Amino acid sequence: MSIEPLSWGRGSPRNDLELRTEAGGTSEPQRWSVPARSANLEAVRNAMTSPDSLGVVVTGGRGVGKSSLARTAVSELGPDVWTLQLRCGSTTGDTPYGCLAFLLARLPQAYMGSPTAILRGITSLIRSDAAGRQCVITLDTAGSIDDMSAGVLLNILLTGTARIVAVAPRISDLPADFHWLLTDRRLTEVRLDNLNELQTRQVLLSLLGHRVSASLVSTFHTMVGGNPLLLKALVAEQQQSGNLVLSDSVWTLRDKVVLDGAASLEDIVRSRWSRQSPQEREVIEMLSCARSVELSRLTAVYGAGIIADMEDAGLLEIDDSENRWVSLREMYLGDVVRSWLSITRRRELRSLLLDGQVQDPSTMTIDELMAFAALTHECEAELSPPMALAAAEAAVQVFDPRFALKYAESLKRTDPEWVPGQRQKAAAYLLLDLPGQAMAALDDISQPQLDTLEADEYAQVIAAKSQVMVWLPEHAHRVPALLQTARERLGAEPGIAKGWPDPLAVAANRISLCEFEYQAFVGDYAAAIPALEAAADPAQNPDTWFRMNSALILMSALSMTGREMDALSLMRQLGGQISDAGEIVGLREKFTGRAFNVLLTAGQWRRCIDLLSPPPGRDIHQLPYRSAAAELAAGIAYAYAGRGAVALDSLLSAAAQLELRPAQGIRRAAYAAVAFAYAQIGNAGQSRKYLDKLQRTGGAADHATQNITEFCADMAGRWLGDVDAVTRLKESARRDIAAGRYTLAWISLLGATVHGTEADFRLLEEVAGHRQGPLAEISRLIAIGSRTRDAKILLAGGELAATLELDAVEARCMALAVDSARQAGDPASARTAQARLDVLAATVASLPIVPSSGSPLLTSRERQIARLAGRGASNRDIALDMGVSVRTVEGHLYQVFTKLGVTSRGDLTGLV
Repeated sequence: MSIEPLSWGRGSPRNDLELRTEAGGTSEPQRWSVPARSANLEAVRNAMTSPDSLGVVVTGGRGVGKSSLARTAVSELGPDVWTLQLRCGSTTGDTPYGCLAFLLARLPQAYMGSPTAILRGITSLIRSDAAGRQCVITLDTAGSIDDMSAGVLLNILLTGTARIVAVAPRISDLPADFHWLLTDRRLTEVRLDNLNELQTRQVLLSLLGHRVSASLVSTFHTMVGGNPLLLKALVAEQQQSGNLVLSDSVWTLRDKVVLDGAASLEDIVRSRWSRQSPQEREVIEMLSCARSVELSRLTAVYGAGIIADMEDAGLLEIDDSENRWVSLREMYLGDVVRSWLSITRRRELRSLLLDGQVQDPSTMTIDELMAFAALTHECEAELSPPMALAAAEAAVQVFDPRFALKYAESLKRTDPEWVPGQRQKAAAYLLLDLPGQAMAALDDISQPQLDTLEADEYAQVIAAKSQVMVWLPEHAHRVPALLQTARERLGAEPGIAKGWPDPLAVAANRISLCEFEYQAFVGDYAAAIPALEAAADPAQNPDTWFRMNSALILMSALSMTGREMDALSLMRQLGGQISDAGEIVGLREKFTGRAFNVLLTAGQWRRCIDLLSPPPGRDIHQLPYRSAAAELAAGIAYAYAGRGAVALDSLLSAAAQLELRPAQGIRRAAYAAVAFAYAQIGNAGQSRKYLDKLQRTGGAADHATQNITEFCADMAGRWLGDVDAVTRLKESARRDIAAGRYTLAWISLLGATVHGTEADFRLLEEVAGHRQGPLAEISRLIAIGSRTRDAKILLAGGELAATLELDAVEARCMALAVDSARQAGDPASARTAQARLDVLAATVASLPIVPSSGSPLLTSRERQIARLAGRGASNRDIALDMGVSVRTVEGHLYQVFTKLGVTSRGDLTGLV
């Protein structure tokens, strides 16, 4: 119990939160940015400034930042407010005037005769200390308030002596008189809940001071359930352990979060642990080891009552599945408690859970397999070979390659599961971007072992080899021969095998799918389409696994060869069938990847972003290996739409993660896309930096990824004025036309013909005739309008681009239309095009083409600075005239020069 006057608000008002450890007393103040609580802060601010209000009550659970919010709100009131802080500890509720004892000690003896005299004396003392200033009392209630203190506080409020900002877990923790004030709306309750994921990101940005990767945000948010106190502790612990690292200006995780030895979080957990009953502690121990347990099994061991009570208390979470899985609501609790348990204790809990039953991996879900394998591994017990194989396969499916390797390596060569275990090892190495090790794992399977394999297992080994060989340039060309040898052994012909579901037919179909995958990998889409269309036809192919996987490849092939609308139609069909084919491993992930490319090449970048939005209930164990790919894809979609500034957040995060955890062939794509995005916003230095990184980074990639990489790199070069980049774009287009990849040819030609010749535009028009959909029409209009200098045709192309929100394409059309209209004496079209350019200034930082006449795409401030600079004013004179810094003037002039394509002040005369 204490009371102390605080001089909040001296100097400029602060807009931050101060977080204090509630479990272990007061820690050194930490300043947190308040955007995450801006709505709550505004509610407190309104309540404190309302004429009829007596104050506000901030409520919420432990660690949500109640005290921090209260202090921030009070500090914003400024130096003209005198503040008094009261604290009620766990023992002050039994002591009369407990939270006012310090003031009571200052009263003259004459006031000590009666409660009424004491009330008047304390009120008078507060008014005297305030010295005419408005007074605000902050009341932090860790315990109950005695009746005498409550009476004094009520009088202080009702007499207008002070307003109050009270902090309490619940309204019921406050005196009854406060309830009356709340009911009468003289006090306002502001309820704080745990942070949502967006708020977690805002807090992390405030704490760390740099960009944060999506996987970092999602992992930390899931682990602490959005609790700010725990979030701060987790950040500190992961920084100290070296797992939270700053990679090229982006904070990301080096590896999985392990809380062994997490002192700051452990202190919080021990404080909570001390309040739980022995039986509750055992349930927590069980779930910390097993991660999740069926409700029926958990109640059989501990009883339904204790489980119900723990769920009511917010300790447990029970899902809605058929098995009603029970887990700890807050993951960090299990992670910390698990680190306390000895091997002996873990084994006791495992035995209690299993109760002598032998687990059958064929009946277990992926999550069950992962949890059981982790529990067994942590007990230093051995997994049975079938269970180890199943766990390795599950780990690959959830993108957890390190655990997959751990489980697969436990298999012995003499085990029947060893060969399929080698396949899982190879798959795990590929996830880690280690194709050499993957090939070595498969080469370790001897020829005698291959000869003894059943048809389907043999085909799966061949499939694994082909999937690895394409990533090794010295082996990629051998894939067709490998598949032909496999067909000869199986006695199969290319195409759909007859006799399905005979094992030989199943194996032959697997080899045919490998051939399709190889053709897609090298970009031979046109040649593959006839066989793919047959394999994707339900009337011709009864093998659902083969048919669905073939249809996914067909979807990509159609989109690359100019049949975008056919690809979109097939994508919609497959999207409705994915759930029905849920038993096909990895099908949904493959669909998402290929659907992204279909949407991207069709110009539907908004749908690309929607497609990448994570589903609810995702497993954070998948995030470190999937988040980079998802963020890269989102950034590429924005960059293709011409929104480089928006793209950078995702792209820089992806690049940082990929530098720590490389993934198959996409790190080069990340560097190229970052360079493209920086070029779009006129940042030549950073763009060249990432182009240099790209040049220093090797590695193979599939054709689609390689095409994106080369296109982004060449487009960055074109924006930077590299003439060779334009040549490379045209050469790429010619190669794509020869291979029937008309969609990709159009994308390259569109970038290469910003300042194209008549022959270039005729080729662009010709390619448009081989394509489907709105992009084909846009390219046709751009080609004809650019060649004929027809402003109305260019305006039509720009309007069509606007329907797809392709800002850079629209800006190109409008810039050309401005010049064409003015040259043709068409002021109405010129005004229309210029108006659209001015609107696009908000999203297009640097025009692909600058009109040679008329007002360029400059902001009002850029125009003002450009006019002054063109008249010969120095940067310092401009800064003084406009009331800005010299550096601001320099930055604006850099943008002006970039947008106008000029290099000196003299060139500005007459342009603006």
